[in-house]
Amino acid sequence: MINQVKTVVIAGCTGSMGQQTVQLIQNLRGFELVGGYAPHAIPQTSDYLVTNQLAELPQADIWIDFTVPSIVFQNIKYAITHGYHPVVGTSGLSTSEMHELQTLAATKELGGLIAPNFGLSAVLLIQFAKQAAKYFPEAEVVEMHHQDKQDAPSGTAIATAKAISASRTHANDYDEIETIPGARGGKVDGVPIHSIRLPGYVAHEQVLFGGPGEALTIRQDSFDRQSFMSGVRLACQKVTDLNTLVVGLENILD
Repeated sequence: MINQVKTVVIAGCTGSMGQQTVQLIQNLRGFELVGGYAPHAIPQTSDYLVTNQLAELPQADIWIDFTVPSIVFQNIKYAITHGYHPVVGTSGLSTSEMHELQTLAATKELGGLIAPNFGLSAVLLIQFAKQAAKYFPEAEVVEMHHQDKQDAPSGTAIATAKAISASRTHANDYDEIETIPGARGGKVDGVPIHSIRLPGYVAHEQVLFGGPGEALTIRQDSFDRQSFMSGVRLACQKVTDLNTLVVGLENILD
């Protein structure tokens, strides 16, 4: 039996993550890159079509999105409406937008994946943090990214905070006085998140837990964007078998 080649379109193909994904798909057996989209791309056709117009993209099995928060919702809405299985690595989707996309995907009976992070170390960090929060409910998240990242906090940090909040049984509400507004970070479901943006960083996160007389720190580091490609590969291999739009790479791990 001959396995069918899966065709792929990459939105954000000119960006740093997009270029890594282009190389991945072009070298991945059983997949064919047929189109690339970027709002400011110069239209061209070489091995695949590159365009700045959504309507010009060829039909494909999979839509991979590494664009920017300001356009990701409309991109994925377009992809689902036109029958692409979305693999979304762009952060910035609100909870209500995710629910709307999940409802649309269910209507179309189309599976897809929204992943706050494709790094396996980041996915495992969230799983470990959920476990630790049962015993150390007092926690804070520190996330560090390169200076060009457009959103703060990161989608991974938000997912981590939500996972901690869902797992812990209680948390103390300390009286705080910020002499400088924002010094204590921003809170997601009661969990403080501190965002750092500096040259030289790629993607890093640590979760600090504190208890009486002891502390626990869980940390992950992505030193190169190539580290995310194992997760993207896995998502591409499994997304067409999904029948719902799921959130989190951990949901497709064996």
